Amino acid sequence: MRALKNWLVAVVGATGLSAGSAFADYALNMREGVTATSQANYEIHMIIFWVCVAIGIVVFGAMIYSMIVHRKSKGAVAAHFHESTLMEIVWTVIPIVILVSMAIPATKTLLAMEDTSNADMTIKITGVQWKWKYDYIDGAAEGVSFISSLHPDHNEARLLKTGQTTESLRAQFGDQYLLDVDNPLVIPTGQKIRFLLTAADVIHAWWVPDLGWKKDAIPGFVNEAWTKVDKPGVYRGQCAELCGKDHGFMPIVVVAKDPADYAKWVESQKGAAADAAAAADRVWMKEELIAKGEKVYNTNCAACHQANGAGLPGAFPAIAGSAIANGAAAAHVDTVMNGRAGTAMAAYKSILNDVDMAAVLTYQRASWGNNGSVIQPADIKAIR
Repeated sequence: MRALKNWLVAVVGATGLSAGSAFADYALNMREGVTATSQANYEIHMIIFWVCVAIGIVVFGAMIYSMIVHRKSKGAVAAHFHESTLMEIVWTVIPIVILVSMAIPATKTLLAMEDTSNADMTIKITGVQWKWKYDYIDGAAEGVSFISSLHPDHNEARLLKTGQTTESLRAQFGDQYLLDVDNPLVIPTGQKIRFLLTAADVIHAWWVPDLGWKKDAIPGFVNEAWTKVDKPGVYRGQCAELCGKDHGFMPIVVVAKDPADYAKWVESQKGAAADAAAAADRVWMKEELIAKGEKVYNTNCAACHQANGAGLPGAFPAIAGSAIANGAAAAHVDTVMNGRAGTAMAAYKSILNDVDMAAVLTYQRASWGNNGSVIQPADIKAIR
């Protein structure tokens, strides 16, 4: 009986008749989302769903009725006729009417989804293996720029490969294990926000179900999208295009704040940017750079070169004991800043600031038995 009850609840949830708890438990239906676009998509989805249900009832109802009432055991005799022009017209016109009635609202919604005009602000989203870079192009946050990666604690837990089960890790980190980030995208409520989406290496796809759309981020190409969120909250998504070994660890978190809280966030971001710029001008102790560099390395480098710097033979070279980490600083800086053409080594010049760049380079040159020289943030600043 319990299995039958669960099955019935799931079926009812799929038909859109259940309470919200059924959707939460089974998630069989499409999300309504929190934007006009997502809600329009949901309404069209439900209209087409019920049209399909009605067609199924009519077609299968007629079939079942005919099989029962006109079966041979009851003496039914098949009718003999050739064609009926009227019937052919009817079963041609009805599908056309159904398709057109579905196409009209769908087309209106698609056109609205592509209309990025009259936006209040613009944010550029760049996909980079395996993180997102957000640049606020205009508006109150103009000039704010940061990288959003898998939360460092979650990233460290998965890279250590301690043998813990997913259940134990979720007990430690909560239900959002592998879904949290270090720097979420923050947007104001009540404003139309235009997004420019591209990528720096391979094809990615930026997808937050509650916003009601997904857009590819393609190297050398810019896609556009927009959203307007009226309700403050946290909305989660994922990269939806297979983009390499850590594709599954590229979450998206969007935090919608009311205008007052958003203004405070903008102020804090600009203050942090000013502090970072000032930090690049002072001389850092080697220990400071190593401590900061370890965090930067685990976020940006460990997925390929591994936490112990040993790399993956045949795919990603080792940093431990490498000539580049123990040799001239200029070659090491050039590799990390500009990448290496024809390899998986991406350019980090536009991803890491001066302090983070100097810190991760110094960490690599001082770890795993390496004995390279210290690189200061001022050295990186002078090269840019």
